[in-house]
Amino acid sequence: MDELKLVEQEMLEPDPGRCKPVDGAIAHLVRSGGKRVRPRVTLLVCRLLGTDCQRVISLAAAVETLHTATLVHDDIIDGALVRRGVPTLNASWTPGATILTGDYLFARAADLAARTGDVAVMRLFAQTLMTICNGELHQLLADRRQPIDRSEYLRRIYAKTGALFVLAAKAPGMLAAAGNKVLGHLQTFGCELGIAFQIADDLLDFVGSESQVGKPLGSDLAQGLVTLPVICFLEQHPGDERILTALQGASKTEHVPVALEAIRNSEAIEKTRDEALQHVTLAREALLNLPDNRFRQALLDLADRSVQRQL
Repeated sequence: MDELKLVEQEMLEPDPGRCKPVDGAIAHLVRSGGKRVRPRVTLLVCRLLGTDCQRVISLAAAVETLHTATLVHDDIIDGALVRRGVPTLNASWTPGATILTGDYLFARAADLAARTGDVAVMRLFAQTLMTICNGELHQLLADRRQPIDRSEYLRRIYAKTGALFVLAAKAPGMLAAAGNKVLGHLQTFGCELGIAFQIADDLLDFVGSESQVGKPLGSDLAQGLVTLPVICFLEQHPGDERILTALQGASKTEHVPVALEAIRNSEAIEKTRDEALQHVTLAREALLNLPDNRFRQALLDLADRSVQRQL
C-alpha cells in the first residue's frame, strides 16, 4: 500500500528544533519493523468510506506513533532490552532519557492527530491515550494475590490493544462524517479485532518461537502476568502449584519452564485459539454491515491474516 510509505514519511518528518539523538531514536523505532496493522486499518476504512485520504494519512501516522510511544514505555516498565530482535532504547539509554523520548512521541502523535482539524477525533485520541495509561496503571498497581478472571483479562487487553484498534477504525469514519450506526460498526470491528490480536499475541508467549516473539518464551509468566492461556488452564486445573508458583515470581529459572510446558501440553492452547477466532468472527460480522466493496474485503482479509498467522 503506497499510502503506508507516506505514513512512515510523516512519522519521520524532521523537526529543526528536535534534539538530534531523538531524531536517530525515532528513525530506529520506525525502521525496526512491525506489522503496521493499525495504520492499515485506518487507511482501508478511509478508502471504504471515501474519506479525504490526505487527512487520514496524518491520522494513520498519529495512530502508529501513539502505538510506538506505548512500546517505548512498555520496554521501560518490563525492563526489556530487545524487541522484534533489535535492541530497545532502554538497552542503551538511561531510563529518564527513554521515558522522555516516549513522552515526546505521545506529544508528536497528538500533533499529527491535530492535523486532521477535527476536534471529535482529537477527543477520541485523548480518550484512547487515557485508556491505555489507565489500563497500565491498573496492571502495575493490582494486588497480585487477587485472581484474574476472563472479564478482568478482557478489560486489560481492551485497554492495552483494543482501544487503539478502535481509534484506528473509528476515527476515519468520523472524518467521513459517517452516521452513528456506521461508527458503531467500526467501533465493534476495531474492538473485536484488537482483542483477538492481543489474545493471539499472548498465545505466542507459549507456542511461538523466540525469533517470532522477539523475547524469551514465558516472559508473561515470569512477570506474573495472567493471560488467557493461564486462565483456561486454571479453569481445568484450579490451584495448580506449578502455575501459581511461576506467577509469584519465585525461582523463575526453575518454575517458569515447568509451568510453560504444562500449559503448552494442555487443552488451554486450543481453547485460547478458539476464543481468538470467535473475536475475529465478531469483527467480521461488524464489517459486513458496511459498504460492500474491495476495501471491505481487504479489511476482512486483514482481520483473518493478522490473527491467524499468529495462531
